[in-house]
Order: sequence, then C-alpha cells, then structure tokens
Amino acid sequence: MESYLVAVAVVTAIYMLMTFGLNLQYGFTGLINFGLVGFFAIGAYTSALLVMAGWPLLLGFAAAALLAALAAWPVALLSLRLRIEYFAIVMLGFSETVRLVITNERALTGGVQGIPGIPSVAQALGVEGVDGNLLTLILLVVAVILVLAVNWRLVHSPFGRMIQAIRDDEEAVRSLGKHPGRFKVTVFMVGSAFTGLAGAFYAHYVTFVTPEQFVPLLTFYVWVAMIFGGAGRVGGAAIGTIVLIGFLEGSRFLRDALPGVSEVEMASLRLGVVGVALMLLMRFRPDGILGAPSAGTKKGG
Repeated sequence: MESYLVAVAVVTAIYMLMTFGLNLQYGFTGLINFGLVGFFAIGAYTSALLVMAGWPLLLGFAAAALLAALAAWPVALLSLRLRIEYFAIVMLGFSETVRLVITNERALTGGVQGIPGIPSVAQALGVEGVDGNLLTLILLVVAVILVLAVNWRLVHSPFGRMIQAIRDDEEAVRSLGKHPGRFKVTVFMVGSAFTGLAGAFYAHYVTFVTPEQFVPLLTFYVWVAMIFGGAGRVGGAAIGTIVLIGFLEGSRFLRDALPGVSEVEMASLRLGVVGVALMLLMRFRPDGILGAPSAGTKKGG
C-alpha cells in the first residue's frame, strides 16, 4: 500500500507541474494550449537522451525545460497573428507533429520501439539503498514548490497584472500603449518549460518512453484538472490535479463492483467517470472548486 501511495503521489506531482503551466497560459493570460502533450514529450525525450549520454540528471532536467521553452517560442509567435480559436487548432497540430517526429526519427528516438533503459532518478544520482520512487517523489515535491513559488510571484507582480489585463481585454491594453505580444510569448514559454520539466520527471520515473505515451488524452486530463480547481487560481491548479487523480485512481476499484468488465471497457468507464464529474462540477461550481475570486481582490489566490 505504501508503494502504491508513493506511485500515486508521483503521478499527481507530475500532472501538477503541467497544470501549473497550463493555468499560467490559459487561466491568467487566455492562451489556449491544446498541444500541451507535445511539450511534455519534448521534455521527456530530451532528458532521457541527454542523461543516457552521460549528462548529470539536474542538467538533463534543465535542458528539458529549456528546450520545451525554446520550442514554444515560434509557436507562441503564431498567437500574435491568429485568432484564438485558430491558434487552438494549430496547437493540436503541433502536438501531433511532435509525436510524428519522434515516431519517424528512429536513429534518435528509437521510433515506435521507444527508448528503454532510461536511468531512474536514483540511478542517475548514483544513490543506493534508497527507494527510487520515494526519492523521485522528494525531488518532485521540491520542483512543485519551486514552480508554485514562481507562479505565485509572477501573478502577484506587475507582470501578472498585465497578463490578466491582456486576458480580460487585450484591446484595452493596446489602447494604453502596451504591447501584449511580448507578455504572451513570455508566458507561453514559461508555461511550456514547466511542462517540459514534468516530461523529464516522467521519463526517469517510468524509465521507458514511446510515442504512444504522448497522446491528446493527456492534454485533456490536464485541462480537466485546471477546470476542476478553477482557472486563474494558483491554488486551484494544485487542488484540481489532486481531485482528478483521485477520480482516476478511485475508479480503478470499480472492477471490484463490476467483475465482468474487461480492461478495455474499464478504461472507457474510468473516462466516463471523469466526464460525469466534470459535468456535475460545471453545473454546481462553474468557476471550479475554489470559485471565482471575490470582487476587489487579485486574481491568482
């Protein structure tokens, strides 16, 4: 049971990093990122390849976040020229393009065979006699705290007030002589860096990556987590992720109540449970679990 709880906590923390990034992009700036899983894949493959080539683990993590941010830069520039709905479609295409690239670049990524034998966190750090999953969780907790602090600092600064103004009324911001483009690109890169870091942790946790692991369903889950907690609320991203994983893991035990359900049917049933929960939330708490900020307060609590 202890090992199971640690594993659930690791997955929760990885999802939480992604939700923080998406919340910064959409919740605070209004940028729709339907290509989240593409940056997650970039981070996973970058760290896996570099650490296997002899790089220190922490440098692999840093490179994963940096490369995800750099990949986000040209994509973010499109947001300055496209209407938001068209940009959302472009992001879907971006994530599928990343998946196709890692599928076909066999010499670098192993193609559909993937990359096996990725060092775990404990192996990469050369630590022996310690539960590898527990060590991964400890590092993830540190990463989550740092990312949470960065989010909180950003949204409660003049920069944060500016991106929230862009989200609420971009034309009004332009009329004041400000240039929203620079802020939007910066936010998109920072949020993608968080997602790339989550991908790096994922690669060294599962120690095996293939293109089939990076499908749009993952993006959907992160969006659900953000909506559960409340878009535009820093704490909402954390709470929403915990609730999402709680639904996903809790629905595993439906097999005990429905012994005749196959594995394939159970996967669909679990997704249905999340869907029903989302509909009920939208009916009774349309602003998420934390709700909308009270009048006269900064959005971001």
